[in-house]
Amino acid sequence: MSDLLKQRLQLIDSDANLPLLSQGLRGIERETLRVNDQGKLMITPHPVALGSALTHPLITTDYSESLLEFITPAEPDISIALNKLDLIHRYSYAHFGEQMLWNNSMPCDLPEEKDIPIAWYGTSHIGMIKHVYRRGLALRYGKSMQCIAGIHYNYSLSEDLWKLLKTEANDERSDRDYQSESYVALIRNFHRYSWLLMYLFGASPALSKDFLRGRQHNLESLSDDTLFLPYATSLRMSDLGYQNNVQDGLVPPYNSLLEYMRSLSLAVRKPHPPYEKLGIKKDGEWMQINANVLQIENEFYATIRPKRVIKTGERPVEALCARGVQYIEVRCMDVDPFEALGINLETSRFLDAFLLFCALDESASTNNTEGEENLSNFALTVKHGRAPNLMLQNQGTAISLQHWGEQIIEQIAPLAALLDKQAGGNEHQQSLQTQRSKLQNPDLTPSAKVLAAIRQEQGSFNQFALKQSRHFAEHFKANPPDAETSAYFAELTRSSLEQQAQMEQTQQGSFDEFIEDYRSRTSSQICCDGL
Repeated sequence: MSDLLKQRLQLIDSDANLPLLSQGLRGIERETLRVNDQGKLMITPHPVALGSALTHPLITTDYSESLLEFITPAEPDISIALNKLDLIHRYSYAHFGEQMLWNNSMPCDLPEEKDIPIAWYGTSHIGMIKHVYRRGLALRYGKSMQCIAGIHYNYSLSEDLWKLLKTEANDERSDRDYQSESYVALIRNFHRYSWLLMYLFGASPALSKDFLRGRQHNLESLSDDTLFLPYATSLRMSDLGYQNNVQDGLVPPYNSLLEYMRSLSLAVRKPHPPYEKLGIKKDGEWMQINANVLQIENEFYATIRPKRVIKTGERPVEALCARGVQYIEVRCMDVDPFEALGINLETSRFLDAFLLFCALDESASTNNTEGEENLSNFALTVKHGRAPNLMLQNQGTAISLQHWGEQIIEQIAPLAALLDKQAGGNEHQQSLQTQRSKLQNPDLTPSAKVLAAIRQEQGSFNQFALKQSRHFAEHFKANPPDAETSAYFAELTRSSLEQQAQMEQTQQGSFDEFIEDYRSRTSSQICCDGL
């Protein structure tokens, strides 16, 4: 244990300070495709009963009209957020008819590219720019890749806890800047250790052969319709999924929020000739927001992001610059096909302990050499994580994945104990023991269990995923929401549709003017006070 971590644990472990651990917030964003009862993509519009995808606070769409995104409120305990995620699922199923949710990260059999519907958010300027952005994604990367689903885990510590740590350190920066740079330090540690999350929770070792659309690959055939790698943990997070060569090196390892914002802002301003050839407009229609390396900051495919809740029409970098980092968003978690919600409480308890460790432990400055090492460790784990005696690199020294993983678990153990002391019970420590078991026996990992289950379905990924999806569809349909919950969601639906209609009726100016103004603010506040 580092001296800094030991000092911080001693500081927090007091009657006065321990309650601060309960004041951070947790939230989940769960992506999932709508499919029919045969596992084919639903290409129908977003269900009206689920409200406006533009303005509903809990239910929206991601890339495709078929790709739902369920968003929980930020809660002080992840168990509360999971309960609310369950209610969103139950309400949605009560209005699905014969539709159901595809309970897997890798997509179902998809129709031809031209038939995959891009999400539609109405005719308001905000709605249209969201749609145009997705048109750009289709041009740049194809539609199939955008149909991959994941779990995003939002995490923050109490602002009062950051202030306590700042006072103890006699740090002279403002509260906002100390908190922002502390989240950046968390992110540096996350990049060092996130390969462990892929080993422990990766759940996409196989995919439908049709998904690759003829792309070159190094996968093996498991059956006529399924490709896999025997020791893979998360093909979703490999170069076959959420990866993009154009973005390689786009945001180098960073040691400050300002470095991060500058990298993103430069990418949003830097023209990319291949994208210029695609054209920004076609027959008077906007096809992408711009022809730069990134249309907007969110196009950067990061495994973790510093975040700040944005205002309507505000750019993410503008929000970070104006008000600092509010929370972090972990984006590398696969949908667990054996869980109704795609994630369970035990996994979430481990994430809380893991992220607290990343936040409180020493986090030395990073550089490109370490950044390449981190990327290599991650890439090896997602493709070969369960391979016997797999070796990773820790500051230039070879170390086995199993041994290093056990070391990290031991370092996290005191934080899990502290979280249990604050909350009562032993859920965090129990989750650590579950993860230890996976390191000792790779067959206990979700990726190994997925492969075993696929083999029981004649080696077909689609048959396995369809079976799991039907199972959970039956579960949710058999447990509809009560009258009070139904009324609550019905009101959210009504108000969201009303809000969208009002936006469309009262907006001023042309969309061309709106989008030009949006593009002009690419780097507007990058040199804000305190940064």
